[in-house]
Amino acid sequence: MAIELNDELIELERAAWAEQQENRLTVETAARVQAAITAHADATGQSRYEVEAALKKHVRHPDGTG
Repeated sequence: MAIELNDELIELERAAWAEQQENRLTVETAARVQAAITAHADATGQSRYEVEAALKKHVRHPDGTG
């Protein structure tokens, strides 16, 4: 079963990934992403861990590698 992601999750993770690449990721940004992942997983009945992994892969490896 494919993991469902929404635009809000993708944008939050993109912002966090950009901050991390610039070595300025804040606790607040990371917590916001984690809370959104958890809420989305709960609302859709998906595994939080699988949602997080799929989200990171989608944002960090958009070409399908990794």
